[in-house]
Amino acid sequence: MATRILVVDDDRTVRDMLAQYLAEHGYEVALADGGDAMRAELERALPAVVLLDVRMPGKDGLTLARYVREHYDVGIIMVTAADDIVDRVAGLEVGADDYIAKPFDLRELRARLKSVLRRLESRGAPAAPASASRRISIGRCMLDLRSHQLSDTKGHEVPITSMDFELLKVFIEHPNQVLTRDRLLSLTRNRGWEPYDRSIDIRIARLRRKLEDDPDNPRAIRTVRGAGYMYTPPDAL
Repeated sequence: MATRILVVDDDRTVRDMLAQYLAEHGYEVALADGGDAMRAELERALPAVVLLDVRMPGKDGLTLARYVREHYDVGIIMVTAADDIVDRVAGLEVGADDYIAKPFDLRELRARLKSVLRRLESRGAPAAPASASRRISIGRCMLDLRSHQLSDTKGHEVPITSMDFELLKVFIEHPNQVLTRDRLLSLTRNRGWEPYDRSIDIRIARLRRKLEDDPDNPRAIRTVRGAGYMYTPPDAL
């Protein structure tokens, strides 16, 4: 069965171009020109990834991305203006898995799409029995490395994206080691992102709000000034 992609863009020319290109590469493509059409398509058949333009009339892409993240477990790729860092940061803040700037090369778009799909496939692997799960304490939460779930002290699931999980997994696998931003991007298989990109900083700040009792004074994921970040296991605190 072909992987379903939902393209949400108010520009018909862009929608038609993406529909043709993605279909030629084996994807099933659904199209929506705004929020109402997007919701209808999500209810009709759930896609693997939503490709979502930020700048649209009515409810903008950031508002729609927040809605998708709160209601569906799908990948989200934001389409932003080439020079709009604010949109990129805001998209990551609301839970997008990746972004691409206009005007984009269709080959780059497909590469980013494949990367997000690989992470989603890994995240969606069948969970092992509870007795075999690998639960790691990180901050005030527990991360299950088999089910890819983060939970709080009461056992309630804390929503995270596939990229968030990969970041946490990398930190856990490299305790008490200073990891540069470039190293983190490499270890999470996101070398296609720009080296000056603030995405790592934004995601770590968001994770700290979930993991730390005092996000402004983090203890689990610490900043090493001028170098990067370091995960400190609970038994080392």
